[in-house]
Parts: sequence; structure tokens; C-alpha cells
Amino acid sequence: MKKIFSIILALGMVVCLFAGCGGSKEGKVYYLNFKPEQDAQWQEVAKQYTEETGVVVEVVTAAQGTYEQTLTAEMDKNNAPTLFQVSGTIGLESWGDYCLDLSDTEVYKELTSDDFALKEGDAVKGIAYVYEGYGIIVNKKLLEKAGYKVEDIKSFDDLKKVAEDITARSAELGFAAFTSSTLDSDSSWRFSGHLANMPLYYEFDEDGVTAQPETIKGTYLENFKNIWDLYINN
Repeated sequence: MKKIFSIILALGMVVCLFAGCGGSKEGKVYYLNFKPEQDAQWQEVAKQYTEETGVVVEVVTAAQGTYEQTLTAEMDKNNAPTLFQVSGTIGLESWGDYCLDLSDTEVYKELTSDDFALKEGDAVKGIAYVYEGYGIIVNKKLLEKAGYKVEDIKSFDDLKKVAEDITARSAELGFAAFTSSTLDSDSSWRFSGHLANMPLYYEFDEDGVTAQPETIKGTYLENFKNIWDLYINN
């Protein structure tokens, strides 16, 4: 099953690599973190790095859904973030001028593939440090409670049959076929971002598109519509 690559968060570096120039000789790193759910892990990494190197690392995590606004505000301050996330090629259009060329850095040389590095010409402006790859995430226990296994779903028609059967028996089963399908700001990105990536990826790949186009053809939007309808009806 081909994996669909969703939003790729690339690690960018601002022009002054170590904030507080002229301060302590060890310097200081200010990292603005994109994902609240990863704050505890980043705080632990920062602590370990400081213990090993003497370099103070401050991790600030933006509240859910406020990263772009927070980054904009922080960039206006004297002590702007040393490290920050750029949300793919679109984010690079806004923040590329704040990013160093990382092409000659040790971290870039560690990459086994630069497929997800963000580039402007020969300059590497961002290094991908995480990507999320998945198809449809399934709760196997609930699926089996409904009388099915993952192996039963090999096509869209199979998925539709299973989903609609679960919906018809939802009162008996005690659960619905899909979850997280609202248009509230806390989950609308599942459709406007992740789900939309699927038809757009195949259209762009087929047409050899390498930069964000002003318009799309919509070659596979019927597939998007079908699964969207399946979500909201179940």
C-alpha cells in the first residue's frame, strides 16, 4: 500500500545561529516548537544537550493552531528563534529569507536522502526532520468487533461496504465507522491538508509538477469527493 506523505515539517535556522552574540562563550539556542504533543520530548532533548555541551537550549512551544502567528511575533523580537519549523514549500516562501543555507552543514551531510529538503536553487534552506506516512488508520479491535479484518478492505468499494454496515449497526455496536470528521479548526486540517494531499500528489506526480501551481486540474478530485462523502455520512 503506497504511503501518502502528509505535511512535512522542515527545520530551519535563522541568520544568527547562536543567539546572544557577545554573551557567554557557550552561546544559547532558542527553539520554537510546532507541535504541543512533542513538547515534553523536546524539553528532555534540550536538557540533555545542555548537560553534554554547556549550550543553553530554550524550547518554547506554540499553542495548538497558533504556530504561524507565534513565529511572526517572535521574529519581530531581538532574540528571534534560532531554530524553527517551516511548513514545506509554502512556508519557505514566507520564511526563506530567515533561513541559513545548510548545504555545507554536518546535519545535512547525515541525510540518506534529500528528497524532502527545502531548497532555493542550490541553497538548502530547510532539512526535513520528520514526515508522517500513512493510509487509513484503523482500530483493529473495533473493526473485528464489527466482524471484519483489515485484510477484508482491499479497495474503496470494500471500505464503503464496511463503513456503511458499521453505520447501520452503530447503535448495536456502540461506535461509528469514522472519527475526527468535523470541520472545527482543531480537525479540519485532516481534510484541507492530509486528505487533499492524496489526489494532489498523484496529479502533480503525473504532470511533473515540482513547484506550487496557481491552479489545479483536479484529475483525481472525484476520489477525494468519494471518500469525503464516505467520512461525513458515516
